[in-house]
Amino acid sequence: MCAPCKDKFLECLFLYDDDGYQSYCSICCAGETLLICENPDCTRCYCFECVDTLVGPGTSGKVHAMSYWVCFLCLPFPRSGLLQRRRKWRTWLKAFYDREAENPLEMYKTVPVWKREPIRVLSLFGDIKKELTSLGFLEDGSKPGRLKHLDDVTNVVRRDIDEWGPFDLTYGSTPALGHTCDHPPGWYVYQFHRILQYARPLPGSPQPFFWMFVDNLVLTEEDLDVATRFLETDPVTIQDVRGRTVQNAVRVWSNIPAVKSRHSALVSQEELSLLAQDRQRVKPLAQGPATLVKNCFLPLREYFKYFSTELTSSL
Repeated sequence: MCAPCKDKFLECLFLYDDDGYQSYCSICCAGETLLICENPDCTRCYCFECVDTLVGPGTSGKVHAMSYWVCFLCLPFPRSGLLQRRRKWRTWLKAFYDREAENPLEMYKTVPVWKREPIRVLSLFGDIKKELTSLGFLEDGSKPGRLKHLDDVTNVVRRDIDEWGPFDLTYGSTPALGHTCDHPPGWYVYQFHRILQYARPLPGSPQPFFWMFVDNLVLTEEDLDVATRFLETDPVTIQDVRGRTVQNAVRVWSNIPAVKSRHSALVSQEELSLLAQDRQRVKPLAQGPATLVKNCFLPLREYFKYFSTELTSSL
């Protein structure tokens, strides 16, 4: 694979749109016109070029003319033309990603649809219930225990997490700029890391476990170094760009693959500092930081049950 194709593949592989489907072809991570699988439990889509090349000439036109289409990998057939499901494709994909990308990829085996359970969430400091509900991971009026939200974890110990858990997703964030901060910004990093160690499954556990920490541009350079060292991954910057103006931005550390997507282009420290200073002078934004990272949770549909496919209804 040539360098430009490799870079685009790594950038776009885990990129999802607001409707919950992959943004690019599931095979080549490119393609202008895509065929979307209409199986509600599938997020795959395919470009015309890959379908015609791998399945057979003219197949894309036939599929495009169908009123309802279920993709090749959702059908109970071992192969369609040259296209076939590979049993160890995630293992090979991880090996490729780890070899070519800057940081190793933490990847879990996907869970079959009939085995998926509702996600159990531990939300620290920032509450993401609204975002997860709009994506269908939580029902309106979800049972207590599906999401545990804590504003202050000063007195929380491992016994508490064991009693409330286990958890599948642990989320934390610093307060938004312009909001009252009860602790120094670095406190949120240390406390998130401490609670994260309690929430993690035991080493060697096959349980999919995801985490995310979001900085609303309040951490100092020293705090950023500490966060990167403790969380053992580099942050990416996710922006809200309108026209040519960056309206909002957050730094994100996470093991969710989508966070490494093309949405998360790095921004210089100088630009972020200027944006933070500008935001401190104005009224706090109506769009909270969790809204910026909401789409990063979409790949979790391959691991956990979701209750609604109308993802755009409450965006």
